[in-house]
Amino acid sequence: MKVRLLATRLTGQTADGIFQAALFAAIAFNPDHQATPLLMAGSLAVLVGPYSLIGPWVGTLLDHWDRRLVLLWANVIRAGLIVVSAALLASSLPEGVVLASALGVMGASRFVGAGLSAALPHVTSRESLVTDNAVFTTLGGFAVVIGLGIAAGARLIVGGDDVGSALTMLIGAGFALTAGLLARSFPARSLGPDDGESPPASLPSALANGWRRGAAAVVHTPTVAVALAAIGAHRWVFGMNSLVLLVLANHAGVSTGLRRFLLLAGATAVGALLAALTTPILARRIGRGRTLASGLAVGVLAQSTLLTFNLDLLVGAAVVLGWVGQTVKLCGDVAMQLDIADDIRGEVFALQDAVFNLTFVAAVFTTAVLLPDDGRATGLVLLGAVVYAAALVGVVRRHPATIR
Repeated sequence: MKVRLLATRLTGQTADGIFQAALFAAIAFNPDHQATPLLMAGSLAVLVGPYSLIGPWVGTLLDHWDRRLVLLWANVIRAGLIVVSAALLASSLPEGVVLASALGVMGASRFVGAGLSAALPHVTSRESLVTDNAVFTTLGGFAVVIGLGIAAGARLIVGGDDVGSALTMLIGAGFALTAGLLARSFPARSLGPDDGESPPASLPSALANGWRRGAAAVVHTPTVAVALAAIGAHRWVFGMNSLVLLVLANHAGVSTGLRRFLLLAGATAVGALLAALTTPILARRIGRGRTLASGLAVGVLAQSTLLTFNLDLLVGAAVVLGWVGQTVKLCGDVAMQLDIADDIRGEVFALQDAVFNLTFVAAVFTTAVLLPDDGRATGLVLLGAVVYAAALVGVVRRHPATIR
């Protein structure tokens, strides 16, 4: 079942990569549109933000309903919404309409992601969880990059205008449907939750308490609280860096800019792959807490190299920061999978999704307001290093017992 769950994740995240690339190329790298930092920030925010506002409420469904069926129907709904988004884009409607339609697609994607993370402990042993989580998360990131590559190749064939981007989106719908069929192949309740389905009368109450239950579990579990704070810090820095690098790439022109942005995305993915290899080793030898602190310390140094705004150094920094981000994320995932009970794990992962994405959105819009037209924002780059340093100090001083 482990291989099937991995296949479900990889297929679904390939769909994510295709859809995100087609949508973002239509907004930010389309010669027919003038992309401003605020418009780019809006498109980035749509990709990750809105679902996070309601995730901790609907995340409770993952702890009440058969996760196999949730993954099946969420993928089917996602495929349908991708088709709707493609039709709207091909109709050359305003960007705001297309971005609004993308909200549902990304919401379904985030819901599927939380369900897959909550299901992993049901297909692997506790002893293998750190390694398996690293493999699943990192290969999932590479699946997104593969999706970006598929979308880039499709644009060469069908064109880079709105119709071409819409046709590219439809490829993503096919991958989403395939992910749903893979989820359907699991035996009933084999992915959790462990207890029987709650009666319908209890569901409204469970939904209403989603934020509260998830937050309470985090507060009472120091290892998870520390990891969640570190994840939020990294995502703030990542949000700032994403828009800075995007504007720098766009400043080079549509074609060259897109190639540069994809190069930086690929470099980040390479760093994430390295983290999949190193994090399990570090966690076994020095502990999860020290691994987390080490990642943040490296982040301070890597962020400082961005001050050169040299493309070669930016690519190298992207590799290192990709390693930092994936290391922090893996430490957080494992803390939630090992230290949180199964009957509330879905809500905690939904809360993590909220922190993961809302901090990104806040950083992107803050950066859009402060960013100069050419993207050379020295002050913002320095702020990123300060955020990493503050998170490192917080991890070490606030909960020293977890640094083991």
